[in-house]
Amino acid sequence: MRSETRRQFIRRLALRGDSASEKCDQTLVCIFLRGGADTLNMFVPYADDRYYNVRPTIGIPHPKSGKGDESAIKLDDFYAFHPKLKSLLPAFNDGRLSIIQAVGTDNPTGSHFESQDQMEHGDAYLKTSGGGWLARYLRARLGDDLSPLSAVSIGTAIPESLRGAPGASALLSIDDICINAPREKPEAVARALSQLYSADVGLMSDAGMDTLNLLKLVEKLRGVEYKPRAGANYPENSFGKSLKEIARLVKAEVGLEVACVDLDGWDTHFIQGGATGIQAELIETLGLGLAAFDADLSKNRTKITTLVITEFGRRTYENGSLGTDHGRGFAAMVMGDGIRGGKFIGKWPGLDEEKWVLGPSGLDVIYDYRSVLSEILIKRMGIRQIADVFPHFQPQDVGIVHSSRIS
Repeated sequence: MRSETRRQFIRRLALRGDSASEKCDQTLVCIFLRGGADTLNMFVPYADDRYYNVRPTIGIPHPKSGKGDESAIKLDDFYAFHPKLKSLLPAFNDGRLSIIQAVGTDNPTGSHFESQDQMEHGDAYLKTSGGGWLARYLRARLGDDLSPLSAVSIGTAIPESLRGAPGASALLSIDDICINAPREKPEAVARALSQLYSADVGLMSDAGMDTLNLLKLVEKLRGVEYKPRAGANYPENSFGKSLKEIARLVKAEVGLEVACVDLDGWDTHFIQGGATGIQAELIETLGLGLAAFDADLSKNRTKITTLVITEFGRRTYENGSLGTDHGRGFAAMVMGDGIRGGKFIGKWPGLDEEKWVLGPSGLDVIYDYRSVLSEILIKRMGIRQIADVFPHFQPQDVGIVHSSRIS
C-alpha cells in the first residue's frame, strides 16, 4: 500500500481527527415527543378554572379533588404534575428539572411534517439554514472530524437534527460497534491495524491509536450485561432501552457529545384520556425513563443535560372525540445539574383562543424554541457564537441555566 493511500485509509478509519483533540466534557440528550404532545395535561394549570371548563372530560383532577392516585400532584400554587409523572418529583424538588412554558415555533400550518422539519433544522418558518441544528453545532465545535460516537441516534435512522453531521451514527446498541472483520479473527485485525498506525508518524498515528483504544474499550463492553446504578429502574420498552444505552455510552467515556431519542405516539385526536388512558401511558413511559436515566447517571449529572421537546402543543379545549387537536405552544423540559430547576419558567399565557384567526390555536408562543436551544448550547455546551448554529437569530433570555458553564 503506498504511503499516501495508507494515510488516507487511516484518516477514514480514525475516530478522532486532528481538529477533534478537544475532548468533550458535556453531553446533550435530545428527546423528541413526536406527534405534538399535550403538555397542558402533563403540567396541569389547576389554578386556572378555565382549564376545567374547556376540558370537562380529559382534564386532570384538581390536587384537592380527593380522587387519590388520579389527582394531579401539586408543585406550586398554580401548577401540578400529571399523576403519572410522580417519578420525576425527586428531580423537580431537588432543582434538577425545569419546565419552560409556552415554547414553540412561528409555523402556522399545524402540519406534523413541516413543524418537525422546521424545528430539527433550527429554522424560522419558510427559512432554510442548511442541515440540522445539532449538525451545525457539532461542526462549530469540532469541525469535520467528529468521531462516529460524538453524535448518535438510538434507533435505525439519523434524525434531521443531525443531518449533515460528519460521522453521526444510528445504532440500537453499543454492541453494534465493532471492527468489520471475520468473527474468529478480530484480534488479528487489531494487531495489523496497530502495526499500520505505529508505522505512521504524527497526528494520524495518534488518531489511529485512539481509534484502537476506543475499539478495545467497546469490545470489552460488548456482550456484557449492563447494570444500571442501584435505584435506576428503566421501563421495559424501547424508550427505556434507548436511555439505558445512552447511559451506557456516557459511562464508557467514548466522547459522546450529542444523543437523540424519539418517543412517538402523541397525536391524540381520539379518546386521549386524562389521568388514565392512551396519553397517560405515554406520560408514564416518559417519566419513568427520565427518572431512571437521572438516577443511573447520578455521578455524571454535572456533565449531562437532557432536553425534551415536541413539534407543537394541542388545542386548549377537548374536541368531540374526547381528544385534542393540533395547537401552538408547549412546555419544554430541561433536566440536569446547573439547571434552574424546581420551577416553571415563563409567564402563563392563559387559555383564551378567541384571538386566533389563522392557523391552529392553543397556547401563545412566548419563547421561540431556538431561544431554549441557544441557552443550552451557550451555557451548557460551550458554543461561542450562536450564529454558527442559528444564523440571523437573536435569542431571548430564558433563564434556564444557573451559570455560564458547569464542569
